[in-house]
Amino acid sequence: MMRFVLVALALVLAGPAQAHKSSDAYLTFQVSGNTITQRVDIALQDLDRDLDLDANDDKQLSWGELRTRWPELERLLADSLKVSSEGQACTVSHTLAPQLDQHSDGAYAVLQQTLHCAAAVQRLSVDYRLFAASDAKHRGIARVLSGAAEQSALLIPADAAKTFQLQTSAQDPLRSLGGFVVEGMRHISVGLDHILFLVSLLMVAVWRREGAGWVARATPASAWREAFKLVTAFTLAHSLTLGLAAAGVLAPPSRWVESLIAASVLVAAIDNLRPFIKGPRWLMVALFGLVHGFGFAGPLQALGLQRGNLALPLLGFNLGVELAQLLLVALILPLAIALRDKPLYGRLLVRPGSALIGGLALLWLVERSFLLS
Repeated sequence: MMRFVLVALALVLAGPAQAHKSSDAYLTFQVSGNTITQRVDIALQDLDRDLDLDANDDKQLSWGELRTRWPELERLLADSLKVSSEGQACTVSHTLAPQLDQHSDGAYAVLQQTLHCAAAVQRLSVDYRLFAASDAKHRGIARVLSGAAEQSALLIPADAAKTFQLQTSAQDPLRSLGGFVVEGMRHISVGLDHILFLVSLLMVAVWRREGAGWVARATPASAWREAFKLVTAFTLAHSLTLGLAAAGVLAPPSRWVESLIAASVLVAAIDNLRPFIKGPRWLMVALFGLVHGFGFAGPLQALGLQRGNLALPLLGFNLGVELAQLLLVALILPLAIALRDKPLYGRLLVRPGSALIGGLALLWLVERSFLLS
């Protein structure tokens, strides 16, 4: 086991870990006739990475350091964000003074501008390329407000420009629900830590504990039942904290949430290698699921749930997360069931796979706990 762990750590440390929290910027567009009030919140840690804002290299950004470089921030945004209506670019007519705002994961620069379009905006197109060259995980979380209507979307720099068809009334509920289902699926698909936690669980769902080790379950049905219990425990637990966090009832610091998520992956991987958790495994999964729920809450909070309209987005986002989880189960569990009683399954898949996942999780835990990434 130690050999596997050492090899896994060597592989992980040999390349970039990409262990940091997804890099998010927050964009709000308030449309009124041919005028757009635009607000963009960008994390200082992301700006520092690209613009090297920390002049004295003391690992702390001061307001003075940021203020003197503000024109560069505005140029970066101008180069990375193009807003147009009916095929014609909207131009900046007014820029507000520099501001800072505090989000759950740290300080953000706030850039606010008024845009003028040639005619009343009916179709708003947003071409977003911020940090496209430096951070493949970056995304913009956009809200477009027009009268009583509100639309939300994720902006991925590698994608084509996003077009919003403006409405004068509230969105159709089914269409809105579908959008949040997609966002839930997308969120878990890019959340490598969530995926590896589930993979670690599914790899040994086809086994049961016996003494200090694992033995294959007697029937495929018992393996499916175990997987069902694990996924259900995870779902119920993360749904609880997802709802509480999205509603603003609980808001633990992002640093500790991300660190605990990494710890959950590490614990699951170690337990695969040498079972040490007493009691049913679904209970451990439920406890860690509570933590993962806080990790899921960020996108929902950013998509405007602070306005109090929780039920539909929560339902859609949760459905999307569950669909992504079920797809993962459908991909992994049949193969694991077929191989569960083969000696090579443990030797060539479970042990090296768990060691690799554990090594990566350990690196994430160190980076997130000590803000090294």
